[in-house]
Amino acid sequence: MIGTTQQQLAEKVGIKFQQIQKYETGMNRVSASRLWDIARVLGVEVSFFFEGLGEAPVQNSGDMPDDVLADREALELLRSYYAIPETQRRRLFDLARVLSEAA
Repeated sequence: MIGTTQQQLAEKVGIKFQQIQKYETGMNRVSASRLWDIARVLGVEVSFFFEGLGEAPVQNSGDMPDDVLADREALELLRSYYAIPETQRRRLFDLARVLSEAA
């Protein structure tokens, strides 16, 4: 949302970017102190990461599951996506966006 790359965030937090990827995909849990560090670097309150929790679930469109992160196929896709180098990943993301808008 603010244009910070995983590499930039990792450097500012003092960890390797692979750890940021693991946090983002849910492979590793984020400790409270690390979440505080990330929030500070991004210039947001820790509560930012919890906005919308406890609210009624948003109905989605298409075949997307209600809890996409609980879907085995979606998690495998995310892991594969983040295994791609960042420049190629950006191109793939742009392609997926164009294809979804055309559907």
